[in-house]
Amino acid sequence: MCRISVSVIVVIAAFASAIAHLRAETVTVAAAANFDPALRALRRAFEDISGHRLTIVRGSTGKLAAQILNGAPYDVFLAADAERPDRLVDAGAALAKGRFTYAYGRLALWSVTGGVSLEAGGEYLRTGRFRHLAIANPDLAPYGRAAWQVLAGLGVKDTVSAKLVRAESVGQTFGIVAAGAAELGFVALSQLMHADWRTRGRYWLIPETLHDPIRQDAVLLTRSAQHAGAVDLMTFLRSDAAKTIIERFGYRTED
Repeated sequence: MCRISVSVIVVIAAFASAIAHLRAETVTVAAAANFDPALRALRRAFEDISGHRLTIVRGSTGKLAAQILNGAPYDVFLAADAERPDRLVDAGAALAKGRFTYAYGRLALWSVTGGVSLEAGGEYLRTGRFRHLAIANPDLAPYGRAAWQVLAGLGVKDTVSAKLVRAESVGQTFGIVAAGAAELGFVALSQLMHADWRTRGRYWLIPETLHDPIRQDAVLLTRSAQHAGAVDLMTFLRSDAAKTIIERFGYRTED
């Protein structure tokens, strides 16, 4: 029987590791601001599994899509809607093949200000007993568009319009409310899943019947069609391991 020495096994393992590092690549991901907490957790898992490295560029979906159309050097786009990926595919900047919905977002009305009562849900909005209500720009951010639909559905859009503080993204909206610059604001439920915020303030989880589904699509950009790391990331995001992490941050992964 042919025996392989321990030293030979070590050499083979070292060689395999070296090969893995040689093929490791850096993947630049343009990601909607709401997905940042989940994406940071996914980055750790993906880097451990694949050997690739992830660089994250976060912002509003509308602004990131505009940057991609203007030639920004991103590899994968994780949008907060399905509309912008549609436009990128139509413009030839993203690939239709392999595109999928990686998450369905949930919207929450949140406050860390004393005296704000959200137990009755939308009733507090109808009272008007607040000076500022933070909302992401509906023209740029899908969570802002969903929030606008909620205000319209509750019949308070006109009465609260003078109190709105508009942010570029839901990430900025979160910061405004966290700092107390607005008594309450519409944020992504995922942003409240972090341990630091889970027990701070109070929130009303918006019924999904009050707004269109927040379908968040992932697309591989055309410029990175042959980018092994980007292709691997798209595959990883569809895995059960990735879905478990995504759901832990307050999203649904199935329709």
